[in-house]
Amino acid sequence: MTMNSSPDPALMPGAFAPIAREQSVHRLSRPSLSYWQDAWFRLKANRRAILSLWIIIAMLLFTVLGPLFWRVDPAAQDLQQISSPPGANRSVVIVEPYRPWAEAPAAPSEPGLDVAAPPTTQQVRLVWTPMPGAADYRVYRNIVPVKQGGALGVPLGTSGSADVTHYEDRMDLKPGVAFYSVLALDANGAALPAVFTRRIEVANAITLAEAKARAMVKADDGLGVGDQIQYRLHPLGTDYLGRDMLARLMQGARVSLFIGIVAPTIFVLFGVLYGSMAGFLGGRIDQVMMRFADFVIALPFLLFMILFKIAFGIGPGESGILPMIVAMVILLWPATARLVRGQILQVREEAYVNAARLLGARTNYLVLRHMIPNTFGVILVTLTFAIPSAIFTEAFLSFIGMGVAPPTASWGSMSNDGIKSMLISPHELFLPALMISITVLAFNLLGDGLRDALDAKMRSRE
Repeated sequence: MTMNSSPDPALMPGAFAPIAREQSVHRLSRPSLSYWQDAWFRLKANRRAILSLWIIIAMLLFTVLGPLFWRVDPAAQDLQQISSPPGANRSVVIVEPYRPWAEAPAAPSEPGLDVAAPPTTQQVRLVWTPMPGAADYRVYRNIVPVKQGGALGVPLGTSGSADVTHYEDRMDLKPGVAFYSVLALDANGAALPAVFTRRIEVANAITLAEAKARAMVKADDGLGVGDQIQYRLHPLGTDYLGRDMLARLMQGARVSLFIGIVAPTIFVLFGVLYGSMAGFLGGRIDQVMMRFADFVIALPFLLFMILFKIAFGIGPGESGILPMIVAMVILLWPATARLVRGQILQVREEAYVNAARLLGARTNYLVLRHMIPNTFGVILVTLTFAIPSAIFTEAFLSFIGMGVAPPTASWGSMSNDGIKSMLISPHELFLPALMISITVLAFNLLGDGLRDALDAKMRSRE
């Protein structure tokens, strides 16, 4: 190659072109989430926990806002609707004022038991044909059909002689079906085989004067004898004293949820502080503090509940709400303290805690700024499990007469009242027991969901 030779065009700078390469860009498939955002997404994926959360919110709205819409005094008595079940017939017919039975009615044309006038809750007038060999007659009333050889029911009284074959019943009459029986007695008062039984429909009745006094009828309504009106609406029925069950369930919810939320909040917070200090300080101080917690666990709750009632001057038949809360706060904190202490023993060995200690952070700052916030998930789960336990404890103590006493309503005291008439008015026991069951179950399922959502170990396995 000589000095005058021209350069090769293939080696010119313009001949070099950059090679096109496909560059893959790596992007995050989803944005980064904080600990609490991730926990919330995980909680929303748990349908049972979300349903339980909505139930709890609905229960709180029922407790707080319910009385604003249903303005019925929970202590007011509707004596015309005692132990009325939900959906009971509220129709009542207007009748004339009661007049004594002046003359003996004629005997039925056919042998047996009959009524001498339309039976109402004002009176039921019975008449029957004479029975052979009878010296007297005893009248019975039952709420269930009378079987052959079975019990005739509640004895109402006797006619007085064999010549008197009629009887007027005015004792605690209720609308509905009643089964009346007339038993023949001999001269010695012994029962004879002859028995008359009849199924009678008792209509609900009220006089016009009573209807006006109860503001059920206005003077210009033009209603009179034979017309039908409606008693006051009770959507969930009434109890054995005629008090509205819906209003009492709202009042009972305020008492039960107040005890079930306030008491656990206090003793859980105390247990958190106590366990945090014990776990952070460690050594001999930790041992002494936890042995004291073991001593508190061994104390019998029911015995101290009785002692606190005596100390607060709560007598028989009085509500012991304050002693109950004090007993829970004093005796139920060690479980939370133990759990938080175990978490603190793990957190205090973390690098960020050691770094803060080297920078001169004080104990209070380390506990409140670093350790408790990092155990807040465990604390929240503990609280959601402590609330249903406290609600059930209040219901149990009120049920056995150690907690909330009538006339103050709570779900436990309402269950105690309802069990007395469980066979004839099951709604008085079923409704408060259902409220207790739903609330306790909702808090437990929410606690399970929170535990799964806030558990970092479960997230690492996914």
